Amino acid sequence: MNNILITGITGQDGLFLSAKILKNSKSSNIIGISRKKDHALFYKKINSIHKIDNDRIQIHNLNLLNSEHVSSFISKFKPKQIFNLSGPSSVYQSIKDPIISNNIETIFENLISSLININYFPNFFQASSSEMFSGDVKKKLNEDSLMVPNSPYAESKYNNHKKIIKIIDNYDWNIISGIMFNHESEFRGNDYLLSKIINYANNLKFHNKQKLELGSLDYRRDWTYAKEIMDACYCLVNGDSKGSFVIGSGESRSIKNMVEIVFRYYDLDWKEHVSLNSNLLRKGDPITKVSNPEKINKELGWKANIDFENMIKLCIEKRKNF
Repeated sequence: MNNILITGITGQDGLFLSAKILKNSKSSNIIGISRKKDHALFYKKINSIHKIDNDRIQIHNLNLLNSEHVSSFISKFKPKQIFNLSGPSSVYQSIKDPIISNNIETIFENLISSLININYFPNFFQASSSEMFSGDVKKKLNEDSLMVPNSPYAESKYNNHKKIIKIIDNYDWNIISGIMFNHESEFRGNDYLLSKIINYANNLKFHNKQKLELGSLDYRRDWTYAKEIMDACYCLVNGDSKGSFVIGSGESRSIKNMVEIVFRYYDLDWKEHVSLNSNLLRKGDPITKVSNPEKINKELGWKANIDFENMIKLCIEKRKNF
């Protein structure tokens, strides 16, 4: 059996990726790393995606910030593939506590150094982010677009991204910087925009509440269903790709579009319940940010198939189970 290592396994991306691997590869076991100690909800969630053999997943509470522990762990399990999905995915969280973003670089460095030290180079996927791009670019963003990080989170992702380019040159390693644009699912935490809107509209049916505050209705982003983004990551690693790949739908939709779809689902008039507060916006954020996934489309034939409205409906319907 091949060991496949997934850091941050209990997040939405780890869930979909694990289900994909277990469904497609009968000869693989998953070695997961998570800070959480209670994994019952993880197994409930993953079995809602695909019925799995729980014995093929091991979840460890390894301290990825400890280089010695990471080195020992890597030497013991010798994973055939590594997907590094660990670290915060919230930009706001990184602004409040920049040390959290420093951890993104430390974890990456510990994993890479451990592998180099034992001269072992498995296919490696590093979760990068569209947050790395400059806010001033008006056209769709590809692998060559200007990157000017605007937050501690984005800067840490960008530093790892630059290291990957050098690593590929030095070691001819199949290592990937997957530049992922916004992706959502039923497993997203309550602090994220779509979850916040869904929870508000759902609760409005049962309680009188104050208005839902949003920073803007005009911002446009490239949103994709998280399962499809993880399908792309799986294809990249199993296709022996290397280098940078932008992963997104290639289409932008506004926050207003998102609000309209959610409130329409619950048969509510959003105009009666939404107010704007510009203090919620981050300085320097672009109005529009959208991907150009032409490279991954051409090289792997991957593209997002679930449209924006159906993605939101999936999130609403499936969220009810958790």
